[in-house]
Amino acid sequence: MVNVPDPTPSSRKLVGQPLLISISIFASLGVFLFGYDQGVMSGIITGPHFRKYFGNPDAVSIGTMVAVLEVGAFITSAAAGRIGDIVGRKGTLFIGAIIFTVGGAIQTLTAGFWTMIVGRVISGFGVGLLSTIVPIYQSEISPPNHRGSLACIEFTMNIAGYSSSVWMDYFCSFLNSDLSWRIPLFVQCIIGAILAAGALMMPESPRWCIDTDKDAEGFRVLVDLNGGDPQNPTAIAEFKEIKDRVMEERASGVARSYYEMWKRYKRRVLLAMSSQAFAQLNGINVISYYAPRVFEEAGWIGRDAILMTGINSLIYILSTIPPWYLVDRWGRRPILLSGAVIMAISLTATGWWMYIDVPRTPNAVVICVIIYNAAFGYSWGPLPWLYPPEIMPLTIRAKGVSLSTSTNWAFNFLVGEVTPELQEVITWRLYPMHGFFCACSFILVYFLYPETKGVPLEEMDLVFGEDEREEREENADDDEDNEVDGIDETTSLLSTATPNGSRKRPHKKGWFGIFKRRPTAGELRT
Repeated sequence: MVNVPDPTPSSRKLVGQPLLISISIFASLGVFLFGYDQGVMSGIITGPHFRKYFGNPDAVSIGTMVAVLEVGAFITSAAAGRIGDIVGRKGTLFIGAIIFTVGGAIQTLTAGFWTMIVGRVISGFGVGLLSTIVPIYQSEISPPNHRGSLACIEFTMNIAGYSSSVWMDYFCSFLNSDLSWRIPLFVQCIIGAILAAGALMMPESPRWCIDTDKDAEGFRVLVDLNGGDPQNPTAIAEFKEIKDRVMEERASGVARSYYEMWKRYKRRVLLAMSSQAFAQLNGINVISYYAPRVFEEAGWIGRDAILMTGINSLIYILSTIPPWYLVDRWGRRPILLSGAVIMAISLTATGWWMYIDVPRTPNAVVICVIIYNAAFGYSWGPLPWLYPPEIMPLTIRAKGVSLSTSTNWAFNFLVGEVTPELQEVITWRLYPMHGFFCACSFILVYFLYPETKGVPLEEMDLVFGEDEREEREENADDDEDNEVDGIDETTSLLSTATPNGSRKRPHKKGWFGIFKRRPTAGELRT
């Protein structure tokens, strides 16, 4: 029996939905920040003052300057799980913002190539922490029926950051001095300082508080998120559910190590990592980091290339709005599947127009890139940040998400580093190559990704069939020949299981049926 503690005193004026919205806005500054950082280099690397200052760097030097941020991000995102468990989600957010601000200052005041590299790596350290902890924090404070929408709004902030940096690059390109690239870099420091100040005022994740025996503080946050009344039945029920889950995990005696996480939840970890890997292999950073170069390849030169990138970024932002409403109505799978199809077609068309190189090619490439960006912004942009923290259990959520995020930055670095070289060596073939990866991601989602729409985080085991697997193991000696014993996490991804261990016959799906959602955990219980 879980005893509900008296909540700690609160001086918070915002409660309920206003509190949830304000938390989401401040947390989203973290993703706005690394969205800005991803885009800011795309415009300044084509500027004449930047190129002159750094001695007209070749493709390899530009690729390293852009992509080295991912090295720093990879290192700290891999460690962010442990840091987030020790100092909390709020503390990790604050540390990440401070580190990023320091890195931005070094980039702004750079004296040469290697100083810029150091600044980019340090900023990467901050980005790694922020990109790991923000999705975790957002998922842990969000109600199940709005969790997807809030995560998608968060991604919109990421793209707003990217768009802001592109337009900042464009307007500063009219400055006839080194300020044309130093000012865009300095803006990072202002945003980082605002985020650090906001992190100090945000409440801690209630799930982290309860998991670290700060029950009164955790219950206080749940009460505030549900309107401020300590007798609110939703807050009490949520507290009991989280506490029950924590006690159950502790009673199991399983260590919270990376080894045990891999041993018990290998499939979940691989799914989380694959979502982030394909988010990069599907080609987005060819556009995000090098959009002006792509448009220059197509025939738009100099400042016009940056202008086309800016226009593209505005449409990119608009494309991230539909998932606010669709992700908790349609589900995750239909959005990922449809996005993969549109991206594959548009990338292949981009390569084809560059190959035939006719007078219409510049305009055609702009249209293809805009369609691609819109498809990504509606699908593979937001959902790989939503999916990993959703499917990970509380006890290893920070570690699991840190692995998926480090996968993002590893592939981010790979794509960012090789793209300038590939643009020169294989030219138009680069774009159909990424279209092929989009097709691969379609196959992966179709066969392996379960639907998580509307499932409380504490009930995600049901989606992956782990309740059935544990029951099967306990009764294995008595029921060795029972067909139910064949149910495990593998089959639950490809079929529908019920809580009592029986298995429903999977529905046969045609090409239109693949977009139908899978049953939620609540439906499986009935």
